[in-house]
Amino acid sequence: MASDMQKSIHEDEHAEADIVYGAEECYRSITNLLQDSGFPKGVLPLKYLEEFGYVSKTGFAWMKQKAPYDRYFTSIKMLVSYATEITAYVEKGKIKKISGVKGKQLLLRVPAVEMSINEDQKKIYLKTSMGFGRSYPITAFTTKGKS
Repeated sequence: MASDMQKSIHEDEHAEADIVYGAEECYRSITNLLQDSGFPKGVLPLKYLEEFGYVSKTGFAWMKQKAPYDRYFTSIKMLVSYATEITAYVEKGKIKKISGVKGKQLLLRVPAVEMSINEDQKKIYLKTSMGFGRSYPITAFTTKGKS
């Protein structure tokens, strides 16, 4: 649960945000943000989107969907759970302070707190809240057609 300080920071961020509603407009905005930041759109394969907000000054973004969503990434054998609300700070080549995303490998479900792309754009490094991380091929997160 977010602290009162975190809530007030996010409330301040919301006041300066560009906000869109509806599944198609949200998906288009999220896809554009990911591609502008160098990430494939499959990194956040959200469903049933209702709201997306972005503060260009700080990079703060949030996404709301009607229900939680799980996706199994076959090539890396990982189940990723996306909560109804996901927040993060997005910049070129990095998504940090992520909330609402958890990865599960074997029997352990761990929140992802940061994603970054290596310099040659071939791997994505996922860092967990426990301080460890792992690199995965960027192709594991590309969707059919375009990245």
